[in-house]
Amino acid sequence: MGYAHEYAHAILHRGRVPMEPTDHVVHWADGPRKGKYYPTAEAFALPGTEDLADAPIAPGLLPGAAEDQEADGSAGFSLPLLSAMLKDSYGLTGRRLGIQANTDLAGLPFYTHANWSRGTAGGGGLYPVSIHWASGPSGPLTPGLHYYDIHRHALQRLLAGDVTDRVRDALGPDTPEEALDTDQYLILGVKYWQNSFKYNSFSFHVVSTDLGTLVQTWRIWAAAHGLRLAPVLWFDEPRLNELLGTAGEEETVFAVVPLHWDGPAPRRDAAAGRDAPRTDPRHRPAVRHRDVERSRTLLDFDALRDMHTATLECAADRPAPGALAAAAALPDDADGVRVALPEPAFPDTGVRRALRERRSSFGRFDARRRVGGGHLSAVLAACAETRLAGDTDPSGAVRLARLYAFVNHVEGVEQGAYAYDPDRGTLRQVVPGPQGSFLQENYFLANYNLEQAGAVLVPTVRTTAVLDALGDRGYRLAVGTAGAVAQSFYLAASALGLGAGVALGFDNVSFVERLGLAEGDEAPLLVMALGHERPEPADFRHEIA
Repeated sequence: MGYAHEYAHAILHRGRVPMEPTDHVVHWADGPRKGKYYPTAEAFALPGTEDLADAPIAPGLLPGAAEDQEADGSAGFSLPLLSAMLKDSYGLTGRRLGIQANTDLAGLPFYTHANWSRGTAGGGGLYPVSIHWASGPSGPLTPGLHYYDIHRHALQRLLAGDVTDRVRDALGPDTPEEALDTDQYLILGVKYWQNSFKYNSFSFHVVSTDLGTLVQTWRIWAAAHGLRLAPVLWFDEPRLNELLGTAGEEETVFAVVPLHWDGPAPRRDAAAGRDAPRTDPRHRPAVRHRDVERSRTLLDFDALRDMHTATLECAADRPAPGALAAAAALPDDADGVRVALPEPAFPDTGVRRALRERRSSFGRFDARRRVGGGHLSAVLAACAETRLAGDTDPSGAVRLARLYAFVNHVEGVEQGAYAYDPDRGTLRQVVPGPQGSFLQENYFLANYNLEQAGAVLVPTVRTTAVLDALGDRGYRLAVGTAGAVAQSFYLAASALGLGAGVALGFDNVSFVERLGLAEGDEAPLLVMALGHERPEPADFRHEIA
């Protein structure tokens, strides 16, 4: 067993055995920026996105219709579509000024402490994922490597010239064919300090969920527009870090997302490409621009460094086809009282609208209005259908996450803890009776009253089984899948007009015990609260001020 097993055990038990350093104090005044800063890199504004027609979100949340739309493989991205996807997912779309129960409320009116809304959820609101676009000749820009500037919704050119052959070489010849038959790639890096200044040793776990939330946003957005996206998680990571000009222990590439561009596929002759002479065989293009760090003091954390090292080993050794199947979520074949749920369905809510309206409810739940059984069914189904569908599971056939529901106030379902069976569309009762006290006692923070939520969903992943099947690098996939489930949850709730909130701060072991999972390897990774919010909550419309 590698270090990732030890780290996964520490994460699961951190509610009872705090992780080192136990005396860490967050220096908020010296925190990093929420985004990278390249002061000398030229910027190009991306096309406006407000006039782009919206598309129903349902095909992205309940896949099937999306597969039909992309059957001929002809649909592809254009610059306006890519611009809209970036804006809707990681771009700044508004300012959070509503009255809620989170600890940052007092500082929100001050510009220096402003909290900007994004379509994608982020652990702690820190958003450490950096988005780079490697564009080749088939794209609309002069070939090069660009950084997506979230604050200006613009691209900053970091490197001129086509480097997509370098990206393909880093992915390896055994990567899925669709990743090789393109010259457009989104490269996702993670700047550790942007998260670890707050979460220290817990940081690697959190940034892995951040990877999953962003990729799942893109997958839902693309499916709604008849497109398909899938990340590549195994590749020559040091080589791509070298291309981006980053030090791996500070910022490293977590995923590469190939884009199918609208129009004819670029002609590629791999053998000819390898044999083509270069002006200088030793030439290795790399970004020379450097991110200017805001923090004066940067700290290192042993667990974070060790997890980075562990997941870097054998990074280019892609697991054998079918290896992930051994870690699939277990079927729900136990006996017990079952409650049939209505057929899951979503309204014609647009994906862009759902992303713009997504938010964390933070104490605004209202138990006086029960959640409809059909709404709970739709949210559960969307979460259960979530796949990252990366290079270890190109078809998206393997379900890694299993769902449990703590029902407080749902029409047609008695209070209790349930296991969700997506194949039957039923809830199997695990623990009868009210669960509100248990939920609140095992939640660390004061920004939610979980008893007021209609239901609290808990996704589990067989984390150790994933590590056994894929090695230490599989931790990014296991926890990234939980992040993807969280994003599906948020967008499903938004599409239905429900409040939602996802949290990492809870006693995982208590949930293992409550759900009877101690004899197995399922790890509860999140608590996801769903319910109606109080009507007409206090807010401030900054955009008309």
